[in-house]
Amino acid sequence: MKNIFFVLSLFLSVTLFSQTTNETIHSAKLNADREITIKLPASYEKNLEKKYPLVLVLDSEYLFAPFEGNLAFGNYWDDIPEVILIGIKQNKKEERYDDSEFDETTGLPSKKGGAFFEFIGAELIPHLEKKYRIAPFKIIAGLDATAGLLNSFLYKDIPQFSAYISLSPELAKGMIERIPERLAATKEPLFYYQATSDGDLKKFQNQIKALDKNITAVKNPLLNYKFDDFKNASHYSLVLNGIPNALYQIFSVYRPISSLEYQEKIAILPDSHAKYLTDKYETIEKSLGIKMNVRLGDFKAIEAAILKTGDFKGYEELAQISGQQYEKSMLYDYHMAMFYEKTKDYKKAVKFYQNAFMKQEIRELTKDMMMNKAEDLKKLIPVKAKGLKGGKAKEIIEEVPVTDTPTIDETPTTDTPPTETPTETPTEEKKP
Repeated sequence: MKNIFFVLSLFLSVTLFSQTTNETIHSAKLNADREITIKLPASYEKNLEKKYPLVLVLDSEYLFAPFEGNLAFGNYWDDIPEVILIGIKQNKKEERYDDSEFDETTGLPSKKGGAFFEFIGAELIPHLEKKYRIAPFKIIAGLDATAGLLNSFLYKDIPQFSAYISLSPELAKGMIERIPERLAATKEPLFYYQATSDGDLKKFQNQIKALDKNITAVKNPLLNYKFDDFKNASHYSLVLNGIPNALYQIFSVYRPISSLEYQEKIAILPDSHAKYLTDKYETIEKSLGIKMNVRLGDFKAIEAAILKTGDFKGYEELAQISGQQYEKSMLYDYHMAMFYEKTKDYKKAVKFYQNAFMKQEIRELTKDMMMNKAEDLKKLIPVKAKGLKGGKAKEIIEEVPVTDTPTIDETPTTDTPPTETPTETPTEEKKP
């Protein structure tokens, strides 16, 4: 019962703090009006400089809601970024069949299908880009006939979509061979997902599996491909299985550092831990068009690896990142202080701990912690005693007493969501 209330409160909060509207667009290509549904992210009006990936859903009468729910859930745990979700309604008069019409010889959109194809590429996308802050990364999704149509966008000389979610596609003639050819030829990172099930239409199953075999043979490092063949699922219920799998495939690079990523990729590095972090966020920006600050939880994961391996120069490298991204907080001074402390330059370490006292607290880093660390390290600094025989000074090093001063946990907090301001956020240990 508690889980049910959690889910209800989650989606109620999403409804209250994000915007969903309907808009009617007149299409010259179709010579008709088309209704679309727009859902803007909760932060859209707060961060006026930020751009968001676009998810364009065909058959929105029944695909919009499951996409909306999965995107909201994934974003709550910060596995999926905020996106602009757009749905095209196609089932008022069963327009979807005319919209997906294709030429029997070429397999490409023709007649009304060609007009709908041009409506999306030449009218709708430019309209949305002009009206909303849309990032270069765009996703398109459809089911059976509309899933077959979306493959036609692979033929664009300049790709309009970076990711394709093809749920039980109805494939036109020749597409089993042509789609792999286009995927092999892509010169930009591209995500491609398709799914079928044992309860799917037999004709569809056979074509989709043949296409899967051909795509699997493609050797293109820029292609990120995933295929699902669900068991005990019908043509329609496979949608509820396929949508989260597709979204988590496409946005896998976006996720915070997890325990598995830490163990398999970070803990085994002898050095260059800070470089791993910068490479991760550069990949997020390059692949998804999302520029973001390093998550505080990801800093902690890298700090744990630095302490474990003794790669203390990594603290100095982390300071270059934290100084730019969290300049008003004490994170930069903390990283520099840790670098000097671990390399036994206690005088400089004390200076940075004291500097940190003047900055904003952030997560576990507090003013009390910084002052306690500074006081403890002062006792390790050699002191020259005056007035000794022969005028010689004697170095005195005091022992540091055991204190209860809090320190940063040396194990990574997994899956900690990002915060653009230093506030507490849920981790993977938090359960609904």
